[in-house]
Amino acid sequence: MSRKSKGINAERELIHLFWAAGWAGIRVAGSGSIKYPCPDILAGKNSRVIAIEVKATKDDKKYLLAEEIRQLKQFCEIFNAEPWIGVKFSRENWLFLTLDQLDEKEKSHSISLKDAKKRGFLFEELIKE
Repeated sequence: MSRKSKGINAERELIHLFWAAGWAGIRVAGSGSIKYPCPDILAGKNSRVIAIEVKATKDDKKYLLAEEIRQLKQFCEIFNAEPWIGVKFSRENWLFLTLDQLDEKEKSHSISLKDAKKRGFLFEELIKE
């Protein structure tokens, strides 16, 4: 399975979780491939709106470009949405992190599975009212 297919499947899985939980969720067409900042997923319920950059990996650590984080922040400021990183490590539950929970370097951000389990939120915690 290609990296693109893995990412699309992860996004679709997450959309199904949102709808099953009574939230509305959509995949954003063109995320990562157009000149405007946009997240992979937008989800909302009542007045709460979250924007998620989705990552799936078989490794024990996931890296994100600083530019991806910058664009997510920019989109969320304009759209008035909460920025989140959703990470699906192989054979693990979804974990969600705020941007300040990532390990930050000059040109990239990262999160290890171990740290994501300590710092992150499970799906049920993310959508808790």
